[in-house]
Amino acid sequence: MSQATRPEHDDELPDRGATQTDVGEIVAAHDEERPARQLSRRPDLLVYLVALAVAVLVLKQVFYPLTKGNQYYLVIFLGCTLPLVFLCYRPGGRRPKGDRDDPAWYDWVLSAIALLVGFYPVLPVPSGGFDAFLDRQGSLSTLDIVAGALLLLLVLEATRRTTGWILPVICAAFIGYAYYGGFLPQNWGIAHAGVDFNQIINALYNDASGFYGTPLDVAASYIVLFTIYGAVLNASGAGQFFVDFSFAAFKRSRTAPGRTTVLSGFLLGTVSGSGTATAVSLGAITWPILRRAGYPKEQAGGLLAASGIGAILSPPTLGAAAFIIAEYLQTSYLTVLIWATIPTVLYYLGIVFAVEADARRFGAKAVETEHASAWRLLLRGGYHFLSLAIIVVFLALDIPPFAAVVYATGVAAVFALISGLVRAEGGPGAAVLKWLRDIVDALSAGVRGALPVVAVCAAAGIITSTITKTGLGQELADALVQAAQALTTNPTAILVLTVVFSALAVGVLGLAVPVTASFIIAWVVIGPALGALGVADAERAMFIFYYAVLSEVTPPTALAAVASAAITGGRITGTMMQAWKYTLPAFLVPIAFVLTDNGSALLLQTDPLTVLWVAAASIVAVAALSVVTGGWLAGPVRLPVRLLFLPGALCLLYLEPPVVAIGLGCCVLGLVAQLVLRRRETIKEVRDAG
Repeated sequence: MSQATRPEHDDELPDRGATQTDVGEIVAAHDEERPARQLSRRPDLLVYLVALAVAVLVLKQVFYPLTKGNQYYLVIFLGCTLPLVFLCYRPGGRRPKGDRDDPAWYDWVLSAIALLVGFYPVLPVPSGGFDAFLDRQGSLSTLDIVAGALLLLLVLEATRRTTGWILPVICAAFIGYAYYGGFLPQNWGIAHAGVDFNQIINALYNDASGFYGTPLDVAASYIVLFTIYGAVLNASGAGQFFVDFSFAAFKRSRTAPGRTTVLSGFLLGTVSGSGTATAVSLGAITWPILRRAGYPKEQAGGLLAASGIGAILSPPTLGAAAFIIAEYLQTSYLTVLIWATIPTVLYYLGIVFAVEADARRFGAKAVETEHASAWRLLLRGGYHFLSLAIIVVFLALDIPPFAAVVYATGVAAVFALISGLVRAEGGPGAAVLKWLRDIVDALSAGVRGALPVVAVCAAAGIITSTITKTGLGQELADALVQAAQALTTNPTAILVLTVVFSALAVGVLGLAVPVTASFIIAWVVIGPALGALGVADAERAMFIFYYAVLSEVTPPTALAAVASAAITGGRITGTMMQAWKYTLPAFLVPIAFVLTDNGSALLLQTDPLTVLWVAAASIVAVAALSVVTGGWLAGPVRLPVRLLFLPGALCLLYLEPPVVAIGLGCCVLGLVAQLVLRRRETIKEVRDAG
């Protein structure tokens, strides 16, 4: 840790500050993904070697894919990774008391069964090999059904161990609906003929869907590669460099600590795919500085949570759901990155505006830190940015994302070697050996870090397969639109209400399940509802994606805020509300995607002139919302003035020129009113002082 990250005196440490807290335990306690075991040497070595073998398989598949096809690869991938879940994750969420945290006998049994039924479709005996297994599609043997049913139970248990009870319960409810749907009253829209249990297993186990559908394909083809890339980048020292650079980038001022936190969160997002983990890692470094600057615990925790969640929104390594968007819409990952550009800028602008207001409202102080200049740090470690740029450049050259990230990983590894050789203390031989060990460790760690996502993606395949088999998605989408139509007959009002209902539904769903799963479920249920009202694919996909992500800072769960409160020692409820305040503009901006045709300009899908005025209007809207939530504009803002800015911001987000003009008018009136009131207050203060 650099000197910039350490308080000067012991009495400046927080009551429950990050320097006195096990960061890993905080992440484990509050992240959506449950904590992994701390294995002893022998089981850890076994997991290490298997994960390393999977990493080699994934890398080989990029350039030399298996000849029997993608489903064959997914069978092998799941057969290798699913057993690791039972060795790496406990049946309960917390670490048991005592020193031992190794798998129990039943974990080894479950792991062995997972290995057997996972590889069953490709074994020459007793399945007859992969081709024979596929030939039995629609008429599986009794042994096939038993193996598929066992795999279903194991996937649900793996998901429970890694993410909790809610997603497995949802999966079980969908399976129950598929089987018992024929018993529902036939006048109900969601009633269907019912699906035989054998056909349910066939759809999950034998079709190129279910367990081996798009979600698992994305996990095995993209997500694992990006987690490996993040692990290699982190092993090269990129994480610490990004934080040090953020401290050096801003001069000494009362707003510098807040700005540093925001920039650090953005940069750390490139090496972490978890919003909660990023918030906690960020807090361990920046909370002492924020405290010395005078940030109250709740404000600091809210800022950490908001900045951490940006990790899932920040190009070029968006969250796992972004890869699923690319697959579902059959578009390039670069296109999804382009769509995310302006919304990401607006997200961080909202946080920066709030930082500027907060620093003045509660009188933050400048903090002296010791660090090298930003230019010197760039000269010494700027190569860490190169691999990020390579991903974007290669995507622009139409190189597939899974190949681009492999090349970027290679570049990061080469620069790590060069850096190690330059700074080698034990000679070049020792530096090379250390580098090799670090890279091999990173390959294994990347696969281990992806295990929870693999379990979630396999479970999500259960939901999507069931919805497709029963037609439930369209029925629920129709019900959503009909609910809006029951309240009004105006087409515009129907769209607005459907969008609001959809935002609430995705937010509530995201409170219960991880971002990837909530996006997949919402896409097959809410996506068709928005599509029926004329919303284009890109707009509805990004709308659902952003609300799935923002659920991590949505009360009453707000996992990122809870974890940040554990770092700062602030009240959980207060920290949640502050995080919600910092991210409020981000909650409203995605609605602009889908309300009007001009919303596509926020995703850079129209002509440059439209993009410019739409982006400008959105920036003003975000600034106006920051005035409403932050209560500061050249001084405290009274409630009547806030009530002028609120409708102004809402009108600005309805991206039609006449409505935008009304919004600008409201904001101008609010600005004039604030200036007049501030002038009167200043005159009164001068008179009172005289």
